[in-house]
Amino acid sequence: MKITKFLGLSFLLFAFAATSFPEGVQAEDPEAVLDFYGDKVKAGAPYLIQDISSIPGDNTTNYVVGATKSNDGVNRDVILSYGNEGLPVTFSPVTKSTDGVIREGSLITVSFAADTCKMAGVTPMWKIGFNSTGTGYIVTTGGVDQLNQFMITKDKNESSFYQLSYCPKSDPFCECSCVPVGATNDKYLAPKAAVVVDVRFKPELNIYGDKMVSE
Repeated sequence: MKITKFLGLSFLLFAFAATSFPEGVQAEDPEAVLDFYGDKVKAGAPYLIQDISSIPGDNTTNYVVGATKSNDGVNRDVILSYGNEGLPVTFSPVTKSTDGVIREGSLITVSFAADTCKMAGVTPMWKIGFNSTGTGYIVTTGGVDQLNQFMITKDKNESSFYQLSYCPKSDPFCECSCVPVGATNDKYLAPKAAVVVDVRFKPELNIYGDKMVSE
C-alpha cells in the first residue's frame, strides 16, 4: 500500500514538473533593426547611414556617413559628408545568427564597403582612434575583429530612427558601458560627442535614388 502511494505521488510530481517547465522555451530575439523602407537590416549587405539630426551652426541637410584621410595618410576617419559623398558600410554580428539579421542592442562590427577605404595593411573596419589635431578620440578605420564593436539601438524619442554606440566593453582590458556616437563641430564621428547622431539605414540606392556610390 505504501509503495502504491509513493508511486502515485512520484507520478504527480513528475507531471507537475513537466507542465511547469516545458521543453524548448527560450527568450525571444531582440527586435530587428529596420532600414529606410521598413525591411530588416541584413548582415553583410551595404547600407548608407543617413544622419537625420541637426548640427548646430550648420543649415545644410542630408548628411551621410563618409570618410576622409587622417593625419597618418593611411587610416580613413569617419565623418559626416554631404549628399552623394557618403560611403556604404556593412554590419557583422559578433555572435553569428541563423537568419543574418542585425538586431537592436546586439554587438556588431562596422566596416566600409568601398574600394577607397581598402588600404594596404589597414582594414576598413571601424575603431576608435586618437586624432592628434585636437579633435581627440574619433571613429576611424583599421579595426580588428572582435575588439572594435558597436551597437545599434532605437532612438528613445523617435522610434523610426536609431543611434550608434561604441562598446569599449569588447576590449578585454576594459569593463565599460557602451557610449553613444555623436558628431563633433567639424563633423567627425566620435564617442561622447556633444551632438548625438540619429541615423537611419538606406540600402543599395543613395538619398537621391541613384545607384549607390562605391568610391
